[in-house]
Amino acid sequence: MEIRNQNEHGIIWHNPDSFFRYNGWPSVCKDDEGTLYAVCSGFRVSHICPFGKTVLFKSWDEGKTWSIPMIINDTYLDDRDAGVVCLGGKTILVTWFCHPVTNYTGRYNDAIRGAWGGSGGVLDMYSTIPEKFSHGGSFVRVSHDGGMTWGDTVQIPISTPHGPILLKNGTILYLGKEHFSEGRENPDVISTWVSTDEGTTWSKLGELTAPEGTSWKNFHEPHVVELDNGRLVGIIRAEGPEVAYGFTMYQSISDDGGRTWTDMVPMGVCGSPPHLIKHSSGALVLVYGRRAEPFGERALVSRDNGETWADDYILCETSPCDLGYPCSVELSDGSILTVYYQQYEKDGFPSILYTKWKL
Repeated sequence: MEIRNQNEHGIIWHNPDSFFRYNGWPSVCKDDEGTLYAVCSGFRVSHICPFGKTVLFKSWDEGKTWSIPMIINDTYLDDRDAGVVCLGGKTILVTWFCHPVTNYTGRYNDAIRGAWGGSGGVLDMYSTIPEKFSHGGSFVRVSHDGGMTWGDTVQIPISTPHGPILLKNGTILYLGKEHFSEGRENPDVISTWVSTDEGTTWSKLGELTAPEGTSWKNFHEPHVVELDNGRLVGIIRAEGPEVAYGFTMYQSISDDGGRTWTDMVPMGVCGSPPHLIKHSSGALVLVYGRRAEPFGERALVSRDNGETWADDYILCETSPCDLGYPCSVELSDGSILTVYYQQYEKDGFPSILYTKWKL
């Protein structure tokens, strides 16, 4: 059932008067004091470019106003797809990944130069990047003071846009894709990893199984939520002619902490990728971007721990554009703040926006 209610919309970051006005792939979390943290890949020139930075915004009034952008990472490469999770108190962990330099000197070279009118500019310098900084990968950093200072960057084996979750027992659990796993038996597999030392070291628990007739090239960008009984509900982005419904999401369940998973099954929804939270009412809230008519941001709600997803909330509708990757957090009054990237009005470049809504 589609549901519309009186949603409140706003802006986290919008910088149209700049060459670096493209912003994308946000995430959001809340610390123990109620401060909100939103992160994204900001100060870009396009969807594919080498200039993305990991940017942090803070709100002390439950999303009514937001701080100026604070840059966490600005490497030689494109710092993309930022995730964020609170580990307790004011300790927050941020994740992101970078394509290797060969993406810009090879695969995307012509597209980037075309977007810039044929001029390479600083792109011509990318062949001179020191070897140790050129490989790309997935990374985490931790702040113990609400984002004011940051620890060392740690490279990790997996990635997904919204990062890991914190389990009730204090373990960090990451359901992600092994993007940089060339040479392994199952490159690009989606697997479960855990950390008990704030992301400094990680150990692998298990892997999912791709449905018959598909490969791991069809599945990307998973997210997971823990239920009260410890069950894990994982949702995975799926696309390609081999999967049901074309561009959609599949679901899988683990009852042993992520060591084994049930067969992935299609959800029959047009849209992706997923982000999950467990609401204080007991409902599971799954937000996703819809990149087909009608375009916009949506939320599926399950009131039976993911057995069925009956309610499809329309959070925001828009014209065809580059959009999506919504992520949610529950506010003190039970309402939900969902952040996403999308064009503001019709300015041609995505900004970081939010919708505040209620079940």
